[in-house]
Order: sequence, then structure tokens, then C-alpha cells
Amino acid sequence: MRRNGGPAGMSDIHLVGVVGAGRMGAGIAEVCVRSDLEVLVCEETGQAAEAGRRRILASMERAVHRGRLSRRERDRAAWRLRFTTDLGDMADRQLVIEAVSENELLKREVFAALDKVVVDPAAILASTTSTIPIMKLGTATSRASHVLGLHFLNPAPVMPLVEVAPSLLTSALVRDRVESFATRVLGKRVVRSTDRVGFVVNSLLVPYLLAAVRMVESGITDAQDVDAAMTLGCAHPLGPLALADLIGLDILAAMAESMYTELRDPQYAPPPLLLRMVDAGLLGRKSGRGFHPYPGSTDYDYAEEGLSA
Repeated sequence: MRRNGGPAGMSDIHLVGVVGAGRMGAGIAEVCVRSDLEVLVCEETGQAAEAGRRRILASMERAVHRGRLSRRERDRAAWRLRFTTDLGDMADRQLVIEAVSENELLKREVFAALDKVVVDPAAILASTTSTIPIMKLGTATSRASHVLGLHFLNPAPVMPLVEVAPSLLTSALVRDRVESFATRVLGKRVVRSTDRVGFVVNSLLVPYLLAAVRMVESGITDAQDVDAAMTLGCAHPLGPLALADLIGLDILAAMAESMYTELRDPQYAPPPLLLRMVDAGLLGRKSGRGFHPYPGSTDYDYAEEGLSA
């Protein structure tokens, strides 16, 4: 990602909207403001919007402390960041990125509402989903040719990859425009995928994580040794069950169920142990306990695992 704020004029997109200020939405908003874009973030409530603001500012402050961002750049980025609770304020946006919960009905409602309020017929509506068909989101609008998947990897300010997934109805021009924006303005590496549940990354990652859950479920070994095997034996920066805890076990279960529903491949079926843990509220880092305990857990500091921007 560009750290010194290259010109937004490298692209015709300079007004960006983000719907949702959770971990993913906040990360995407941060990537965009640090790339000299004017960003408007929409949340359902003022409290959620304020939480999103704090999350973004705290992340940028950590970047300053680590020498990845100057204080001047941090201040300029913060100045370009605005929040709202009214989706109608997205009217002037050239690109709106939806980052709400991984729920098909909710996402379709967001896209239908954006279709009504975004004025520019050339504006692009993108979703961060990788488990809900882009076609279903596109057909919730009257502009399916301008809807596509733009899947950032978590944490968005750190991970250099984005997946671009057009549906069968997405215009090739729109796809190329978004790919150019992601590479030239955001400084990301783009991987293109068809509109297939899971795209590229999660099609490979989810079966791996579920296999680790099944290994513990069957009593072959415990969570600590599964993770030690992959970190010390395969040089992974994070073991599969620690990664599942980081993602959120509820999110992993939802991804698995969505992928299994579409593909009917047993490798995507969520194991009973995972579903029971979700039922019990053992969701990973965000709940303080998953496959591992996280006493006093707060927002995760990705640098702990050796990841760098």
C-alpha cells in the first residue's frame, strides 16, 4: 500500500463509501484514506460509528509508532475520514464497498438501498463477501453490470492481496476499472476469480481450517499441538486453530455452511465441534475463548504474528 499518499488522480475514483465499520470495514476505510481518497463510512448507529472511528484511529496510531506512517500522513488521512448513520449520504460516491455481516438477506437489502441512493450511473457497488454469490447481490439492484466482489484479506491495512470477482453480468470495463484502482491507487496485488463461492483464498483456506477442527474433534491431538505442528513444522506464521479464533468461529462456521450449501462437497461441511462452540459463545479472540483462551483480549495486534504492511 502506498504510504506517502500518491495522487488519487491515478484513478477516476476518489470518493469512496464503506458500509460497515467492523474489523473489515474499518480496515478498508483505513486503506482508502491512507491512499488519499475521501472516505465516508456508514454505520447503523452513532455508537457503532464512533467505535469504528476509534478502531481506525488506533490502527493508524500503531502504524505511526512502528514508523510505517508519519504523523502528518496520519493527520491527513484522519481529515479525509467521515462517518454517517444515513445510507442516503452515499449519494455522491463513485465506489461503495459493502462490509456488513455475512448474511445474504442483509447484504441484498444494503445493495437494494444503495441502488436507490447512489446517483452516478457509472458508480460501482462492491461487496467484501467471498461466500455469497455476487450474482445474488447484483440482481438486488438495477445495475448488476456495476456490481462485483472486492474481497480484502484481513487485516486489510496489512495484507497485500485483494480478490476481484465479477458476476456473469458484471461489465468487463467495470472489472478492469476496479482492478486498476486496487493496484494503482491502493497498492494491492489483485487475484481474479469467477463468481464461485469461496473465490480463491477461502476455497483453499476453509477446508484447511475445518480439517484442523476435525483433528481435535476426533482426538488425534489437541489444539496446541495442531498449531505447533503447522507453525514449527511448516513455518506458518499462525496455526490453523489460532487463525480460526482470529477470524471468529461464528464467521468460519457461516462461511463453511454457505460453501457447503452451494458445492455439496464434504470438505466444506462445518464439523459438529465447531457448531457446538459457536452455540456456546466460544467464538475465539473476540469472546475471550475459542480453541485457545484469550484473557483480557482486545482488538488483535497483527504485528504480533510477524505480519507487516
